[in-house]
Parts: sequence; C-alpha cells; structure tokens
Amino acid sequence: MLSRDNHSRRSGHLVGFLDIGSSKNCCLIVAPDKPNKRTALGATIVGASCVRSSGVKSGMITDLDEAEQAVRSCVSHAERMVGDTLTAVNVAFSCGRLQSQIFAANAEIATGVVSETDIGRCLRAGRSFAVREGRNLVHMNELGYRLDGQSGAKEPRGMAARRLTADLHAVTSDEGPLRNLSMLIEKCHLRIAGLEISPFSSAMAATSEEERRLGVAAIDIGGGTVKIAMFSEGRFVHADVISVGSDHITFDIARSLQTPFAEAERIKNLYGTLVSAQSDSHETFSYSLAGHEEGGLHHSNKADLAGIISHRSAMIASLVVERLERSGVVEYAGTRVVLTGGGSELLGLAGFMANRLGKSVRVARPSADFELAENLRSAAFSTAVGMVASAFSPDQMPMRVESRGEASQGYLGRVGNWLMSGL
Repeated sequence: MLSRDNHSRRSGHLVGFLDIGSSKNCCLIVAPDKPNKRTALGATIVGASCVRSSGVKSGMITDLDEAEQAVRSCVSHAERMVGDTLTAVNVAFSCGRLQSQIFAANAEIATGVVSETDIGRCLRAGRSFAVREGRNLVHMNELGYRLDGQSGAKEPRGMAARRLTADLHAVTSDEGPLRNLSMLIEKCHLRIAGLEISPFSSAMAATSEEERRLGVAAIDIGGGTVKIAMFSEGRFVHADVISVGSDHITFDIARSLQTPFAEAERIKNLYGTLVSAQSDSHETFSYSLAGHEEGGLHHSNKADLAGIISHRSAMIASLVVERLERSGVVEYAGTRVVLTGGGSELLGLAGFMANRLGKSVRVARPSADFELAENLRSAAFSTAVGMVASAFSPDQMPMRVESRGEASQGYLGRVGNWLMSGL
C-alpha cells in the first residue's frame, strides 16, 4: 500500500512534505539544492501553507472525510504558491502507539572478515526481532557495532572478527493507524513517498548537532500530543508520544470560563502566562460567554487564568517526567531538554518545565542555519522543517537495513523497505 518515490528528488523536481497534526496541517514544497550550491537545509522552500486540521485527534485519524478536506486544502494552498501540483508527499506521523526499543543483533562471520553481506544479515536479524510481536517497523538506526564482544567499531566492514554484533534502536507502531493514514493520502489523490516519525522530525529542526552529541531530550508540544525524541552521542535512542497537548489547556480555559473554544484559544494566546506577578489579579480581560448573544461580555483576570493554565501544565510536565524515566535512557540522553512545537511558545513554559523536570530547558524554533522565511521560523513548523532537513542532509542520522548503497538517499529514502513489507 505504501510506495517509494525517490525519482523526483534525484531528478531535481519539486518534493512535498506534509505534517498532519491534531490542530493544524502544514505542507512544504521544496526544490532540492544544486550540487554546486548547498545550503544547511539542503533544499529551498518554494511553497508553504498551514491550515486548521480536522478529523484528527491526538494524532489519530478519526474522520477520513473531514481529514481529507483539510489535507486537500493545505496541499492546494502550497501548490498554488508554486504554480505546480504534487503527485506524492512525504508524511510525518505520530499515531500508532509508537514504541522504542534498544537491542542487539548478531551474525557469525564464517570467513573471519566482516563483509557487506554479514552486515546485511545482522541488520535483517534486527528487523525480524523488532517486528516479532506483529507491529510495524517504522524506524531503525544503528547505535554501534561490536566485534567479538569488543565495542567501538564505527565501520566494521573489512575488519577481522568471528562474531558481529549490532546495537540497534527501533521504533514500531500499530498497523491500523498507518493504514488509515495511507487511505487518507490516497483519497487526496497523492502517494506516500516516505514516512517519518514526528518526534524525530521536530528534533532535527530544533536541536543542534552538539546538543545531540552531548545528550538531549527534544519535546514537541503540539495541539493534541506531546512528542519526545532523545539523543545520546549523536544517536537517536528513544521516541515516545503522549496523547495530551496544548489544546487541552484551551479546553480547560473554555470549560472554566464558559466560553467557546475559539475564544479560549484567543485568551490563551493573548493573556496566557506561567510567570506570576502581583498585578495579575488586577489585570482583567473581557470575553464572550458560550451560548450568549453577541455583545454579552464577561470578565476575568490573569491570575485566575494562570491558575487554569498551570494546573494542566503541571499534569503535562508530570507525564513527561514519567515517560522520560520509563525510557531507560534518561541518565545519558535527558541531561538537557529542548521544547518546541506550537504549545512551547506559552510565556514562561521553559522555566515552569525546568522546575518540574529539574533540568536545563530552552524553547527552540527551527535552526537559524536553515535560513527560513520569517513565516516559517515559528516553533509550530519544527516537524515540517525537520522532515526537509533529514531528507536532504546526508549526514543526518544514518539508518540502514540491508545495503550501504542506500546511505546517500537520506532518511526518507531508507525507511520505505520496511513499510512496504509491513503493510
């Protein structure tokens, strides 16, 4: 059901990237850089759109027809900017109860010298282990190799050994949500050129290479989900998704103030803060009540609003702490935290999370090195921009299954083999 389409990227044609979220859909259309003119992003964004999402809740498709209309609108807006149409898109996703696991795969070396065939056997063994419970393998990357039990081999090919061990990190998902995602894209008369897990995408836009080398947890706070990606020594070591997000804060405001959701979102954006001040109880704002005729206004103050926001933010922080501790890698991958995603721009959230997590926390937008247009520099675009970066940057998170010949294709060019066999 899923297909690979790398021809457009190799031939220099336009390439589409689609981030389907719970609160918004983002579509980027890019033109790959020419070999004699390379940028940090690896491509030039020539079309971009962001529209309100529909038919999606907590990353899961709940209504195909509604989701189709929202995705069609998003893609068509970007297409009109470039005066061309897409036939395939690369899609970021967070559905399917993503699960990370780190394990070792072994292969006996009959000749005593590690060959490409031996590496392929080792990685295929890892793939078989990852899908042993019937789940779909959606990501796998190498953490390192051991030769006869000795660690430290970065490139084992051509080295002497009787036993090759690959330390691997894999992410798996449920099959049903991916099938629904595939059907959604097909209903929009598009093909899936590649899939990428959203936590990874966001992290590649918001964290620096140095942070990933030292150890970092990238936390993307979206409308319906919180996505976690953890790195250590430059390697991707853990992914997780929590089914709660900044929309839950908005719902709390709407429920507490008895106001429509759209009005609650406006209140959150204009007056929401986690930084308390003595004057908050005296700073009031007006808003409309749900079900009342236009013109009927009610009043509240920033102190009461901050109480509503901090209660839900504390719950989100406690869930993040729980997931980080459960990951098993927090000691060497969670020493610092980077927040991104639209929900991360809430005033005072970095300090609030730092106090709850007991770690250094910063809020990050897509890297300035990518030289993005002003309207794409928001943290809300981290997933979409990260997809482009990982697709066109050959140095980003090398991942293999069977052939080293795939290494020049980038992340999206190496993931399709597993998805095709899984579906």
